[in-house]
Amino acid sequence: MKAKYTVSPLTISTSLYLLKCIIGIIICYILYKEVPAYPFYWSMVSVVITISPDNSNKLAYDRIIANMLGCGVALCLYPIHVSSMIILCAGVAITIIAGTLLRITAVLRSALAALVIVIVTEESHREWLVALERVGCVVVGCTVALGLTLLFNVILKIFNKRFQKEESLTEVMDTGGE
Repeated sequence: MKAKYTVSPLTISTSLYLLKCIIGIIICYILYKEVPAYPFYWSMVSVVITISPDNSNKLAYDRIIANMLGCGVALCLYPIHVSSMIILCAGVAITIIAGTLLRITAVLRSALAALVIVIVTEESHREWLVALERVGCVVVGCTVALGLTLLFNVILKIFNKRFQKEESLTEVMDTGGE
C-alpha cells in the first residue's frame, strides 16, 4: 500500500536558506571576479557563515556582531610579531571570553571564523593592508547576508499576509458567509 502523504526533507525554510546562500554567493562571487585586487573570496565565506537557516533578524545581527568581534580581536593582535599559532590561540581565547561576556555564545563560530580569516596570512605578507582588506571583505559578506535576511523577511511577511487573507476568504466562502 502506498503512503497517502510524503514528507519532503526540503522544507520551505530549507529552500529559502538555500536560495539566500546561493544569492549571497553569487553577489560576492561577482565582486570577487569584478574587483580582483581585493580578496572577496573571504566575503563568500563570510556570507555563508552569517546567513542563518531560520529567518531571525536577531540571529543575523548577532552573527554580524560576532564577525565584527572576531575582526576586532584579530586587528588588535595582528601587529604582535610572534608565531601565528600563538596569535591564533590568544585570539581564540579572547574571542570566546569576549563573546561570552557579550552573551553571543550561540554565534561564536562566526567570530572565530572572522578571526582566522583576518589573522592567517603567509608570514612574508604580514602587512596591515592585508588585514584591513580581509576585514573589509568580511564586512561586505556580513552586509550582503544581512541585506538578504532582511529582504527575505519582508517578502515572507508579505507572502504570509496574502496567504492569510486568501485563507480567510476561503473559510468565508466554505461557510457560506456565515
